[in-house]
Amino acid sequence: MAPVNRRILISGAGIAGPSLAHLLVRYGFEPTIVERAAVFRDDGYMIDVWGTGYDIIERYGLLNAALARSYLFDRLKFVDERGHELSGLGGAVLRAALNGRFFSIPRGDLALAIYETISDRVEVLFGTSIRTVEQETSGVEVEFSTGARRSFDLLIGADGLHSRVRELVFGEEPSFQRSLGYVAASFIADVYPHRDESTYVSFARPGRQISRYAMREGRSAFLLVFAEAGEPQIVTHDAASQKTYLLSKFGSDGWEVPEILERLETAPDVYFDTVSQIRMPGWTQVRTALIGDAAYSPSLLAGAGAAFAMLGAYVLAEELHAADGDFIRAFPAYEYRLRPFMLRQQDAAIRFAGSFTPRSEVGLFLRDRAVNLMNVPGIGTWLARRMLGEAFRFSGNCRQ
Repeated sequence: MAPVNRRILISGAGIAGPSLAHLLVRYGFEPTIVERAAVFRDDGYMIDVWGTGYDIIERYGLLNAALARSYLFDRLKFVDERGHELSGLGGAVLRAALNGRFFSIPRGDLALAIYETISDRVEVLFGTSIRTVEQETSGVEVEFSTGARRSFDLLIGADGLHSRVRELVFGEEPSFQRSLGYVAASFIADVYPHRDESTYVSFARPGRQISRYAMREGRSAFLLVFAEAGEPQIVTHDAASQKTYLLSKFGSDGWEVPEILERLETAPDVYFDTVSQIRMPGWTQVRTALIGDAAYSPSLLAGAGAAFAMLGAYVLAEELHAADGDFIRAFPAYEYRLRPFMLRQQDAAIRFAGSFTPRSEVGLFLRDRAVNLMNVPGIGTWLARRMLGEAFRFSGNCRQ
């Protein structure tokens, strides 16, 4: 029997939206994706895949495609101003803790692997955003930025931390955003003279950290994180001003920082945002549901946002399929299955943020000691498993 409520509008063509569309098509629904960007964006920072992330990519049937685009970082090291190693960790520890189910991949490459599965099967409206939403008994009436109006049975917000759907249906962002007290930026340089292949290299001072890793085709990627006293403020969304702001934070640091900041000034694209969580009392309202960062962002520093976006899409699609499209049954089931797990991940992310970029010399010293301790056989595996957290349990009420 064909499901009811088949016409589903998904806002966002990042990872969460195409992941949901991938499954909805399989189950006989008719998804449409609307995306603010003019073209599909395959940029983004490096993400690590383990635990739930590895499991969910495997369940989507995308593991081989992801592995073909992956990197295997074999060492993590923290250095001083002269580039001498203060602490380091071999990849063997992580592989042992995760039974070899671990790799890294640029976010854009993972997004593209997902998008390629639906690009010729799903209507995608690029360069378009949602202007208004009206939820009726019989469906959802949407007006697009183009002025066009269309009706759908359901609306799914998969449009990230600064979700437009969340704003229109659930309320303004400050009601749900919880800052973790940091700001993050990332960019890629085509040419950089220092390369430590298969190694993630970081230099830190109290309250700030800059990291680099080598990519294919001679490129290098950089991640800058710094603490802000009180509530972090992004004073502008202008790229030039953001670069100036970063220069003011890192401009006095040693090591390779001056060379990195030179590349920052000429970088065409820079990601820049507060490190925040989204915490909501509910992820669904009438005929609208949120998934991924729009609903439960754990923060960029948690390193698992992409995995949780795919997981949310998976659980929601499974419940819509099981309910034959009856959202009155499917939406509560989606929240019931996923909310306890995501709350635990968000709590863990808050604890992790301080250890990622310690705010004091003592904190940096303790982090270096902890990293070196992880090289001790047995202890390292135990600590790594505790740090990497739990995996989502797919058994029981999971429907294949």
